[in-house]
Amino acid sequence: MKETYKSRVYTDRPDYADFGSPAKFEAIKSIIAKRLTEHPNAICSYSGGSDSDIMIDVIERTRKLFGLPPIKYVFFNTGLEMRAIKNHVRETAEKYGVEIEEVRPKINIVTAAHRYGIPFVSKIMSAGLSEWQKKNVPLSIADEYDAAEDKTAKRRELRERYPKCESLINFLCCCNSAGEPRPNIQLVINSSKYMRDFISDCPPDFRISAKCCDYCKKQVAHKVQKDYDMIITGERRAEGGMRSVPRKDNTALCFGETSSGQYRLRPLYYVTDADKAWYKDYYGIRYSDAYEVYGLTRTGCCGCPISHKAVDDLENIRPYEPMLVKAAWNVFGKSYEYRRKYNAYKAERMRGGQLKIDDDSEALDG
Repeated sequence: MKETYKSRVYTDRPDYADFGSPAKFEAIKSIIAKRLTEHPNAICSYSGGSDSDIMIDVIERTRKLFGLPPIKYVFFNTGLEMRAIKNHVRETAEKYGVEIEEVRPKINIVTAAHRYGIPFVSKIMSAGLSEWQKKNVPLSIADEYDAAEDKTAKRRELRERYPKCESLINFLCCCNSAGEPRPNIQLVINSSKYMRDFISDCPPDFRISAKCCDYCKKQVAHKVQKDYDMIITGERRAEGGMRSVPRKDNTALCFGETSSGQYRLRPLYYVTDADKAWYKDYYGIRYSDAYEVYGLTRTGCCGCPISHKAVDDLENIRPYEPMLVKAAWNVFGKSYEYRRKYNAYKAERMRGGQLKIDDDSEALDG
């Protein structure tokens, strides 16, 4: 019988991950106390979102319970943030009697998007399509690969024909470097159904890139965090995507050592949506107005096209912060439009039809 492969997310799963909410959070408090005792020189990223609200409450309750020293809190302002979030960051700092330092990037999200391109669908898709736009490798290599009887030989030939394009060839052909088909993993173009056919029929007329995240968050975070022994963040496995996939340095699990020699603690890694709801109700946590008034279900970079709900969320924000919504459309509008076309194309293909892309079709109102 063939053995089923299981990710370390499951094989290394701790017992407390399956506890009920009250017991799970008690276990999390013990973990926080242990790790802060071992590594008191710690910094915590606070975003003003719901995960961060649960995380800071658990940390501060634990600190007071065990008499632990203060830790550093940082809020990364990308330059396109809701007023509701910025106000909430200030209110949270006052509530817990802590300082939450606001850090801004040298290149804000508006400048980064105009300079390097804008995201589309996901970070992985954005990175792959960005490389395709830069290197001009034709989409037809995928047809060559699909038609080849000896896929290993074809993959080798493509490597020779297009040097320094290893990851791009794998992305477009939905395979690995050995030539083995990998159609169902996140790292290939058709992880979004029919995407390769769509960009062939309707090529993007704008630059695609997820570099805005690198310049406005990752690089800024690395600079601020480099002098600390432990980095605390609020990722949860339940969010899915790359946050649920273990990486080489083991930083996708609750606690581990990073490639830089620092430690990373994700106290909420095994917290589910139901756990969050229990904690919010039990301790009377109030989220920002973005949740409680605007009706959003999650926050992040305002209007980021990686969210499939970006346009709908902007409509929820519009009555309260219309100028911010206008700014988001100015930055990301082409990606919103392109995703609308892709969604229509995919729906028609799934119905068995062939959609004619109409570039003059009525645009979404930004």
